[in-house]
Amino acid sequence: MTIPANKKEQLFAKLKEANTAFQNIYPGDRPDRQPVHTLYGGANLFKADAAQKMGLRSLEILNTYAPDFVTFGKVFLLDGMEKIDASLSPAAVQSAYEALSPEEQHKHPARLSYEVYKKVKAKLAKEAIEDFRIDFEDGYGNRSNEEEDATAVEAATEVAKGMANKTLPPFIGIRIKPFTEEMKERGLRTLDIFVSTLVKETSGKLPDNFVVMLPKVTIPEQVTTLIDLFEILEEELNLPAGTLKMEMMVETTQAVMDEKGTNPLFRFIKASRGRCIATHFGTYDYTASCSITAKYQEMDHPVCDFAHHMTKVALAHTGIWLSDGATNTMPIGPHRGELTAAQHQENTEVVHRAWKKGYEHIRHSLWNGFYQGWDLNPAQFPMRYAAVFAFFLESYDEAVDRLKTFVEKAARATLIGDVFDDAATGQGLLNYFLRALNSGAITEEEVLKTGLTLDEIRGRSFKKILENRKPV
Repeated sequence: MTIPANKKEQLFAKLKEANTAFQNIYPGDRPDRQPVHTLYGGANLFKADAAQKMGLRSLEILNTYAPDFVTFGKVFLLDGMEKIDASLSPAAVQSAYEALSPEEQHKHPARLSYEVYKKVKAKLAKEAIEDFRIDFEDGYGNRSNEEEDATAVEAATEVAKGMANKTLPPFIGIRIKPFTEEMKERGLRTLDIFVSTLVKETSGKLPDNFVVMLPKVTIPEQVTTLIDLFEILEEELNLPAGTLKMEMMVETTQAVMDEKGTNPLFRFIKASRGRCIATHFGTYDYTASCSITAKYQEMDHPVCDFAHHMTKVALAHTGIWLSDGATNTMPIGPHRGELTAAQHQENTEVVHRAWKKGYEHIRHSLWNGFYQGWDLNPAQFPMRYAAVFAFFLESYDEAVDRLKTFVEKAARATLIGDVFDDAATGQGLLNYFLRALNSGAITEEEVLKTGLTLDEIRGRSFKKILENRKPV
């Protein structure tokens, strides 16, 4: 070589330092399970058994308004339902489908609806709520200090009961008021009372995956202040350093572009000193800040897409989870109590329209690469899981074949010395299977049909899979 070895080593030493610094900033997606939704509920309403009660309610709503997979598939226009004979009753379609062999079912147009419906019912029965945010902000409102103090104590006590009874969802946290000049004292006071009460009730423990949500973040100093308060609380309450984690909300235009014309989101993340795990998009505050009138404040509005893409570009591969917002059209019928046939039909039509609208919003989020969103009512859970499960299941067969082909192609390239230059596509397929598995859309057995092991899937690196499969 023309370049002297000592000069090459000097240059590569500098490059290694820069590459390492870059990799520390962008380590890639976290392999941990990300919840597919967060349910927000007023802090004054939270009870230790809330997750179980709302799960049962969501299952009751599904059974009322989609009592069979045929009705369910038609509500959401799932692939294949247009081919089902409309003259047949749902019971007849189900009976005929279940009488088929597995190979015949696989080719049947009812398959997607049948599988998604079955998985949704199982999910609602077992774990309808994945993440719960006890809300002291918009879902609670501005109340007297005495009332919010009492609510903070009561909510923390209920969380402690839920920990003892094992009735909490896998992820849980609180949303305090923002650290604006007007609200910073109230936000701090609620945080202090809630965490102090909870730690006292549980002898120094917090729930698994506990997080504090800071809304309406506009400057890094708001985040820094919260982290400083975390450190004080941990010291005063004898919690291990780093125990308290946070999320932040992106719901103002200033969170997407600051006064210098730059995106400040990564600066917000740095201000958290490693404690921020996610950002959540506030659909309605953000659209309002863009002067969008109430009628058009929807999750799929173009201004939201702009904010989504700016957020993703700023935080992609940093390990920060991204969550979209909520659909505020509730699938709740106008009639209550004993209903006439006409009233039940009207309720059904209202619920089905709201389900379909929410389903399309969630699909839009998934299409944009946002795999988590908000729900506001248990009546929304069926549409949430319908959208998530259908999104992954409808492309499962193709993804299995493609990933198998990519691994085989890469192995052949390694054997004959060719260059396999489409690893990015292989990585994308690998990410699909990990997200599908974590969401509950597919099982471990279904993942193994790719020819990969669970460890390979959870390792998240297509490049490492190829390296480890090189012939010795």
